[in-house]
Amino acid sequence: MSKPVVVTDETFENEVLKSDKLVIVDFWATWCGPCKMIAPILEEVAEEFADKVKVAKLDVDSNNMTAGRYGIMSIPSLIFFKNGEEVDRIIGAVPKSHITSRLENVFA
Repeated sequence: MSKPVVVTDETFENEVLKSDKLVIVDFWATWCGPCKMIAPILEEVAEEFADKVKVAKLDVDSNNMTAGRYGIMSIPSLIFFKNGEEVDRIIGAVPKSHITSRLENVFA
């Protein structure tokens, strides 16, 4: 069973940029209502695409260096990383179908 991985400023490079899988990073905060709405969707995505995708969560309040580096102004923000490079970005709480269709585009 695959679950989202918690990443920090210190672990971001190894967990995300050096990953051999596509990584979706959820930039979120504990006080963010839309972030709480999207969390179960990301757990489903982590489970369903476990062989091809790693889902990571980064709390922007505790890890502002990484959030700043990627220009996070609104949360939730999902950034898709492939081979250490940003390949897509979704801002705001969106339905699962939107996330999975964007995933399919990245795989294509």
